[in-house]
Amino acid sequence: MSLHRLLPLFDRARRANEPLVLATVVRTGGSTYAKPGALMLIAADGEYAGLLSGGCLEGDLREHARSVAAHGAARIVSYDLRSSTDRLFGLGAGCEGAMDILLTRVTAADGWQPMSWLVEAHARDRTERLAFVVASADDAVPLGRAFRVDQAQAPGLDDLASRSGVEVFVGEFRPPPRVLLLGGGPDARPVATLGEFLGWRVTVVDHRPAYLVPGRFPAGTTLVEPGDDVAARVDLDTFAAAVVMSHHLDSDLRYLRALASSRVPYVGLLGPPARRERLLADLGADAANLQPRLRAPVGLDIGGRAPESIALSIAGEIHAVLARRGGQPFSS
Repeated sequence: MSLHRLLPLFDRARRANEPLVLATVVRTGGSTYAKPGALMLIAADGEYAGLLSGGCLEGDLREHARSVAAHGAARIVSYDLRSSTDRLFGLGAGCEGAMDILLTRVTAADGWQPMSWLVEAHARDRTERLAFVVASADDAVPLGRAFRVDQAQAPGLDDLASRSGVEVFVGEFRPPPRVLLLGGGPDARPVATLGEFLGWRVTVVDHRPAYLVPGRFPAGTTLVEPGDDVAARVDLDTFAAAVVMSHHLDSDLRYLRALASSRVPYVGLLGPPARRERLLADLGADAANLQPRLRAPVGLDIGGRAPESIALSIAGEIHAVLARRGGQPFSS
C-alpha cells in the first residue's frame, strides 16, 4: 500500500475542509490488481488518489463515493470479473478476479479518521493496525467504523467478534522502507529519484559536501555528511537496504566496515567483481559478517550503462529483495 500517493489529496481536502471517501479493499478472489488493505481516496469533485485496479473500476467507484460523501453511510461495493464472458458495467476488464471494497466517509467532524491515524504512523515510521467493520447487525458498531487495534481504549478484536453479526477486516499498514545511499555522486541521484517515486525514505551520505546541496535530490531526501564514523551519524540498523556507491575506495571501505557491524539486511556495492574482491580482502575478518548480505555487483542484469538504467537495476533488486522475490520474469 503506497500511502504517499494519497497524502497530497488528503492535505488538499483538509485545507479546504471538504469530505473525502476512503476506499479500502477488504476481500479479494482470483487475480486482482490490488490486494486486501489497498487504499484509494476519492474527493468530492471526483479526483482520486491511489489505484485499486488498472483504471477499469475507479470511474464506477467515484459514483458510489458521491453517495457515501453526501449521506455518510458506509457501503460495500463488490466487483466480480471472473467470468470471461461477463461485461460488468461494460468494463470488459477480463481481470478474472473479484473484490469487495469498503467505502467510508472521512471528514473533519470525525477527526479525519482513519486517515489521520495512518498519516501519523507514516510520519513516525510506525506500523498501524486498523480494524474495519465490514458487516454488522449491531447499531453500536456500524458498518465502516474503524478502530486502532493496538490502542488500549479501542474495543478488542475478541470483543468485536463476540457481538452478534459483526465482522471485521484487520489491515496492517507498515511504514515505507528506509534506504541508505552511501555516496551522493551523479549516479546516486536517479536512485534517490526512483526511491522517492516508490515511497521509500531515502538518506544520502557523502564525505564531499558539494554533493549534499539541497535541490540535487528529491525534496524528502535526508542528506548527511558522515565525518569519520558514519555509524555515529546514522542509525544503520533502521535501514532495510544500503548501497555503497561513493566511487572512492577508502570511503567505500569505511562504509562497508560500518555496515558489517550493522543489521542492515541488504547491502549493495557498486563496481566490478575485482573491486569487490579488493575491498573484501581489505575488510579482513569483518568480511565474514558482511558477505551473506552483500550484493556485488549491485543490481539486476537488465542491460544498459546509463545512470538511469543502473538506477533502475539497483532499485529493482532492492524492491525484489524487500518483497522476498527473486527478481525473475513472470513469463516462463
